Amino acid sequence: MASTLSCSASDLVPLLSGGANATAAKAAAEFICGRFDTISGKFTDAAYAIDNTYLLFSAYLVFSMQLGFAMLCAGSVRAKNTMNIMLTNVIDAAAGGLFYYLFGFAFAYGSPSNGFIGKHFFGMSDFPKPSFDYPYFLYQWTFAIAAAGITSGSIAERTQFVAYLIYSSFLTGLVYPIVSHWFWSSDGWASPARSDNLLFQSGVIDFAGSGVVHMVGGIAGLWGALIEGPRIGRFDHGGRPVTLRGHSATLVVLGTFLLWFGWYGFNPGSFVTIFKSYGESPGSSFYGQWSAVGRTAVTTTLAGCTAALTTLFGKRLIDGYWNVTDVCNGLLGGFAAITSGCSVVEPWAAVICGFVAAWVLMGFNKLADKVRFDDPLEAAQLHGGCGAWGIIFTGLFADKTYVSEIYGGDPNRPYGLLMGGGGRLLAAHVVQILVITGWVSLTMGTLFFVLHKLKLLRIPSEDEIAGMDPTSHGGLAYRYTEDEIKNGIMVRMGDGEHDQGRVRGL
Repeated sequence: MASTLSCSASDLVPLLSGGANATAAKAAAEFICGRFDTISGKFTDAAYAIDNTYLLFSAYLVFSMQLGFAMLCAGSVRAKNTMNIMLTNVIDAAAGGLFYYLFGFAFAYGSPSNGFIGKHFFGMSDFPKPSFDYPYFLYQWTFAIAAAGITSGSIAERTQFVAYLIYSSFLTGLVYPIVSHWFWSSDGWASPARSDNLLFQSGVIDFAGSGVVHMVGGIAGLWGALIEGPRIGRFDHGGRPVTLRGHSATLVVLGTFLLWFGWYGFNPGSFVTIFKSYGESPGSSFYGQWSAVGRTAVTTTLAGCTAALTTLFGKRLIDGYWNVTDVCNGLLGGFAAITSGCSVVEPWAAVICGFVAAWVLMGFNKLADKVRFDDPLEAAQLHGGCGAWGIIFTGLFADKTYVSEIYGGDPNRPYGLLMGGGGRLLAAHVVQILVITGWVSLTMGTLFFVLHKLKLLRIPSEDEIAGMDPTSHGGLAYRYTEDEIKNGIMVRMGDGEHDQGRVRGL
């Protein structure tokens, strides 16, 4: 916007002189333009400050999602494992912060680089740059630890703590950053921000990370849960699923609302800047990125709400009851799906996205029971499955005008197949799904397999039965009355569908 503020003394002289005393007129013109240039410089500074403040606020919102993850995870596990799962969420943020600072940010955004991996800014050396300031690092770190937090839910209640330390550091320091480089860095081989050689002439439009964040975390969790195997008691001897209920629906709902709140930094914040004009538009004298930010918040909201209601009635139809935890997961599945295309689709399309995402989640959950796959938080199904659907959805419904506004460049740039834009964008998105699946399987699958072979992955069966809090963390998350201990029944501590268990077995 600041570039529109310009002044030319040569243009002002004829207006001021009126044909006489040209020297005085020139001096006046130069004085006016000098003041104008000063104002223009201050305007540029103000725009930079506004954008940085917006990005910092968005980073704080996304970081608040860590509290949401913690509450969601805590409520979804049994009480005897609460301290363990809470600690893993803290470690995701702490270890992720250090390793993203040392290596991750450089691998993701260390430009100039090649299409595969960044190679500058290790330990934030030579930082900041005109293109990257400190708020940008903070914002990207919150995304990296979100991916690690997704994985922790899949392997909850049976994983050694040392395994959490290793995988979280590896994921945030190497695996996730390389994926984000591919699709978000200006040098990435599939990035829509490349100046040339765009993948299928479009690049991949994964605006806030249905693939980069959610699929990475979900597929990593998938491999961890597959290699570990299900929790003790999750399936009976005949292979039928047995419900191991989380101990607090209250915490699940609290965590869901915190995640919902944070998603308004996750998706709209991915614009990075807000003080940018798109020029005039029909029906509006001035139109800019602030309008796109608002639209993105709306599409995010509609997808989540639609998915929540679809899950509510879908589960009532399938299982015969109304379940708040199912609705919470459905809501989050809608958010995970819309994250890719939130900035480039119409609100009505977001409703379609959320509706399909709910059925994708319910379908994958049914499949998980059939194949005896155990994920306490449904993270692999929710983030991996709904994230993949979100990538396909964007390839189908991306709007031509919005793609042009946000990504610029060629007005003939490919957009959604069902919007008349051909199949090139969809083809690029199919490639994204395949390469993310392959990369995360190669790296995280191998890591979990090595940890398993070294006996560093799963805890002993007696510790799993007793609970990880008393066996690994020195106590319980909750205090119990003497009567509860004397009677040997602690309702919140139990195993199985009835949530009851003996104190000695915890």
